[in-house]
Amino acid sequence: MGEYSGKNAVITGGGSGIGFATAKLLVDGGARVVITGRSQATLDAACERLGGNALAVRGDVASLSDLDALAGRVKEELGTVEGLFINAGVTLPTPFESTTEADYDQLFAVNVKGAFFTVQKLAPLLGAGAGVVLTTSAANVMGLPETSVYAAGKAALRSMARTLSRDLLTRGIRVNAVSPGPVDTGILEKTMTAEAAAEFKAERVAGNPMGRFGTPEEIAGAAAFLAFDATYTAGAELAVDGGYTQL
Repeated sequence: MGEYSGKNAVITGGGSGIGFATAKLLVDGGARVVITGRSQATLDAACERLGGNALAVRGDVASLSDLDALAGRVKEELGTVEGLFINAGVTLPTPFESTTEADYDQLFAVNVKGAFFTVQKLAPLLGAGAGVVLTTSAANVMGLPETSVYAAGKAALRSMARTLSRDLLTRGIRVNAVSPGPVDTGILEKTMTAEAAAEFKAERVAGNPMGRFGTPEEIAGAAAFLAFDATYTAGAELAVDGGYTQL
């Protein structure tokens, strides 16, 4: 019997990076996990690595019809859910002078709207004792340059960890947030030039008390703790950032 045997979990953005690392941790511990994402190829590759206790449902968290379909599939396959990890998100540099309306709308549609409605649509499947974990970011408290829109969205999630906890605690459901610092998941190279990504990484390492990036597995451990083990914790944000926001 594994640590998470008998547990069911849903992880948005579970095909790669932190989401995949969390899915692997839970599956290896005996849980059944549904992962979501927008790329079928990425999801297929993730499920092949995760094995039979993982199921992928392709969809965009910014689409309410996709979220309705996700909730229906989760109900059909799992019935009830003990852990919900709201991890799907996009990262875009948002320089103040050149950020477009389309950039702004994309960041908020996925990172904020998507998070809120994922919780809303899946809440009926969460029983007493279930844990919801939102992925925030060190950017929500640090005032980093060229991140204003992204950081504002993550700050909104920090607020949701509190307000949704108030809304759901009457049903015995806890909502908390995990706040990663710099974690090398490969996403920077998808949104920046190689030179800009390397420069950004060097700056983050230089300013981190531990002098390194974190690993997706380190964030996964914190997310699993908040979802399943932190039974007397609600509305909190756990910084997993090498001391970046604390020291």
